[in-house]
Parts: sequence; structure tokens; C-alpha cells
Amino acid sequence: MEFIDTHTHNYDEAYAGCEDEVIDRAVSAGVTKLLQADIDSRERGRMFSLVEKHPGVLFPMLGLYPGSVEENWRDEIDAILPFRSRGIVAVGEIGLEYHYRPETRELQMEAFRTQLELASEWDLPVNIHLREATEDFFAIMNDCRHLHLRGNLHAFSGSAEMFDRLCRTGGDWYVGIGGVLTFKRASIAEDIKRIPLSRILLETDAPYLTPVPHRGERNESAYIPAIAAFLAQQKGISIEEVAETTTNNAKLLFRL
Repeated sequence: MEFIDTHTHNYDEAYAGCEDEVIDRAVSAGVTKLLQADIDSRERGRMFSLVEKHPGVLFPMLGLYPGSVEENWRDEIDAILPFRSRGIVAVGEIGLEYHYRPETRELQMEAFRTQLELASEWDLPVNIHLREATEDFFAIMNDCRHLHLRGNLHAFSGSAEMFDRLCRTGGDWYVGIGGVLTFKRASIAEDIKRIPLSRILLETDAPYLTPVPHRGERNESAYIPAIAAFLAQQKGISIEEVAETTTNNAKLLFRL
């Protein structure tokens, strides 16, 4: 079986000194491609150094994470531009983060809209982080119908109705499903039954959101099969079908 981790951070300081071992464990587990979500200019150099060390396995995104948005956000986006030609597979992770940064709401909305426009111009999918900002998010997405966007909501823990609402904004949309699916009493474990497998991607958001049975440990892309197994159980299908379909979904969306 082949899997793709569509959102991870192998360059994170949590892996300092053991990045290669973590990546090797993922590949040994059948996770053949690991998509690296970008955060901001402070971490981008580490990300590209690691990507260049693992060609054909690690694939970079470019974007300004909403939790990193400050008054200088335009400078941060300008800093993205020189990396455009370096094998970018998506603009991300971008979006809105009001749980930790509600005071930058207006700046986040401006930065998000600007990066959606950039993704449309570059003909790349978007990898979206969304937390406690649902109505602002949909207001922007409806305003951006003309951009003909495609992409995914990463670390999705919303409802099937929320995904349907996103699809009605136009474009081509998927959900990124990770460790939250396995958490006790997580509502997504029921809602995922009503989201077509053809619209689902697998991810870890490693080193965060570690799935059961590894909760309490540092997350790794090697745990993707555990997430896939839980998804297969919820949908009443084989893990082989989950692997094949979600991998094909990722290859199609990110043109891998």
C-alpha cells in the first residue's frame, strides 16, 4: 500500500537531529510522499534544506500561516515570491486562526485573500488552516468564487454540512483527515461517514495531533496507516481502498 501525508512539518525543531530517521520510518511504513506545510520566513530555510535532501519524497508548499500574520504581512508574502520555482505543490498553510490570534483578525483576512489570489495566479491548490473563524472564512470564499480555486481544509474536524457549504462556493475541494479522527468523542468520526472517500486526503500535521494509539507521543508521518485504518473502520471498507483512493486524490489535487 502507498500513502501520502498531505500536511506535515518534518523541518520542525521537534525533530532536530533526527529528521532523516523520521522520514525513513515514514517511507518504511508506506508513506512515500510527505508534503511540507510552510509557516513563515523564519522556518522556510530549514524546510527547503530538508526538501532538497530528500527529493521525490518531500514536497514543499509556500505560504504565510495565519498565526504568523503581523503588521508586516505584505513583506512576508513578498519573501515567498523568490521560492516560486522550487517545486511548490500548493500555497499553504494559509487561512484564519482566531483561537490564538483574534487580535489580528483584519490582518489575517487581508493576508488570506491576497494568498488566495496568488494561488489562482500560480494555478496551485491551497492548503487551508481554519480555526474559530467560520463565518469570515465563508464570506471570503464566496467573494473569491471568480478565482476558481481548488484545495483542502487541513486538519478537518468540522461537519459534513460544513464541507458541503464549502463545495457550494465553487472550486474543487477536499478535506485533510488526521489524528483528530481517532480521538475519543471526536464528532468528525461520525461525520466522515457522510463525506465521500473521493474527497478525503490523509495527513498528520506532525509533530502535532498524534493519533490513537500514540497520543502523548510526538507525531510522525509513519502513523498515517493508523489513521487510514481508523478511517476504513468508520466507513466499513478495507484499508487498501482507503490507501488507493486517498493517494490518488492527493496525486490529482497536488499534481504529484
